[in-house]
Amino acid sequence: MKEQFYQYIQTLQDQICKGLEDVDGLAKFRQDLWERPEGGGGRTRVIENGNVFEKGGVNISAVHGALPKAMQTYFGVGEVDFFACGLSLVIHPKNPMVPTVHANWRYFEMYDKEGNVINSWFGGGQDLTPYYLFEEDAKHFHQTCKTACDKHNPEFYPKFKKQCDEYFWNAHRDEARGIGGLFFDHCKATETMSMENWYAFVTEVGNSFLQAYVPIVEKRKTLSYTEENRTWQEIRRGRYVEFNLVHDKGTLFGLKTNGRIESILMSLPPHVQWVYDHHPEAGSEEEKLINVLAKPIEWL
Repeated sequence: MKEQFYQYIQTLQDQICKGLEDVDGLAKFRQDLWERPEGGGGRTRVIENGNVFEKGGVNISAVHGALPKAMQTYFGVGEVDFFACGLSLVIHPKNPMVPTVHANWRYFEMYDKEGNVINSWFGGGQDLTPYYLFEEDAKHFHQTCKTACDKHNPEFYPKFKKQCDEYFWNAHRDEARGIGGLFFDHCKATETMSMENWYAFVTEVGNSFLQAYVPIVEKRKTLSYTEENRTWQEIRRGRYVEFNLVHDKGTLFGLKTNGRIESILMSLPPHVQWVYDHHPEAGSEEEKLINVLAKPIEWL
């Protein structure tokens, strides 16, 4: 399974990078290959200063070795070895009318000291973080997620949508990071779902990403905006940074397993503001977004 999924994310990285380059029309992804001293490595691709995308990364990695002490405690296990591979992406557009997007699809195995697999699971998802709310965009993104889920189980979309709303919650701000999407983790073999079934589901979601995001970018990338719109975007990006550094489990895992810092922190936008005690004007488009982030919304 690990070879099969690693092959899949390599191909998916190529497809997504090509799709985003086509939308941007100017910038190309720069590639860095890196190795982890304890085992494994990755292929980082970053796009910067394009027509559409100010900064973004589409990264894959496959790392292995002894599970570090901190992660042993986190998982509640003893001395074990692990293998983890996945694709992680974050795209920050220049135009504030275009939303930031994040996605991740990953696979994890744990072994005893004889090399036997003692645990394995899939995880992942995709979520949207707009700066200005276009309800039709939110509905499009969620409908694409639901369509992918429904091909495998009609219970998946409501379950994983709820998990996304709960996970991407900036608890210290008491607000959502964005308008959600899907989030699933520890997807293990059961009587009704084999690992092959989970592989089919996770790859279905991965394959839906460009369909979920690109039509929104195409629709919004040429809209006009002001310096005030841009300032608001940078203030909201600050909340994005806060989530990634305070709450995000992927960031934590990368830092605790001696991952490549440049790849882990590529999710951070290049221009951000923290304005003291900032509140948008009553009745403004900015306040409309804040009101939506106050509680989960059923978009479909």
